[in-house]
Amino acid sequence: MDKYTLPNYENCAVITIDTQNDFSLPGAIAEIKGTNEVIPRMKQILDACRSLQVPILHVIRLYEENGTNVDICRRDLIESGVAIVKPGTVGADLVSEIKPLHAETLDYSDLLKGTIQPFAHAEWAIYKPRWGAFYQTDLEPFLRSRGIDTLIFIGCNFPNCPRTSIYEASERDFKVVMVEDAISGVYDKGIEEIKNIGIKVHTTVELITSLNKGR
Repeated sequence: MDKYTLPNYENCAVITIDTQNDFSLPGAIAEIKGTNEVIPRMKQILDACRSLQVPILHVIRLYEENGTNVDICRRDLIESGVAIVKPGTVGADLVSEIKPLHAETLDYSDLLKGTIQPFAHAEWAIYKPRWGAFYQTDLEPFLRSRGIDTLIFIGCNFPNCPRTSIYEASERDFKVVMVEDAISGVYDKGIEEIKNIGIKVHTTVELITSLNKGR
């Protein structure tokens, strides 16, 4: 790490990716294997961040029934009548373990319009229409307006949405931390490649230690 890539824990935020019931729970319709197993470590991180008042953004996917906002590799499936993260359903909601106390109810119609929705104190939800958290969203200006320059990624299925979002963040000159044991689908080659673009890779314990020192 150097001065350009070294995480700045005084001005950081945590980004959770797609940790929704339909992707995360055992036996769910679109279960991503390994996601349920990382949820306890995600909860540890989020509890620490809430205590330290580190901003948290929950990035989610929503598939409308007509398939118009769905990735083309899944559009035919949704058009056929399969309901995955359908707005207004339990499957689209965040898993209960990572929700804050007294969380606001998600307004899916508002999220689909692009609103970054307050969810709790220093905590928000945002809908992304494709793999990456920055694609056709207002995430970057939202972060810049708050002086955030370091992003910490945790959540569901590294090969797809977390990996894409990490690369998008790097492209925008954010300093980036990946928590390897709090993201499902992580593999050794992926970690090597992420490190090669200047991403800091932490375990949950290492991250919480760094946050406590940095805050």
